[in-house]
Amino acid sequence: MDMETTVMELIIHAGEARSASMQALQAARKQRWEESEAALQEATQAAREAHRIQTALIGADEGCGKIPVSLILVHAQDHLMNAMLCRELVEEIILLHREVQELTKTRTQ
Repeated sequence: MDMETTVMELIIHAGEARSASMQALQAARKQRWEESEAALQEATQAAREAHRIQTALIGADEGCGKIPVSLILVHAQDHLMNAMLCRELVEEIILLHREVQELTKTRTQ
């Protein structure tokens, strides 16, 4: 396993997940629900790929410290955890946007 390449892939996929989550939120603010849902799915796929890489690293380490912990590896883990949290929060905020839209519709009718 080429650690540098693996860690960079982890960072890239985590970044894609976070970016797609934010795109989903921006689409929801404009009430573009299909676009928002598609971006959330993209975020989910990117996060899954990042998580797959993380799981491979954990497996290779075998809990024995076989994988050297470097600053870039810590940075990659931080990116992944932020991306996962961002996606979860965005999903909740989108639900709130939908509820507000429904309440607004009900009041104007």
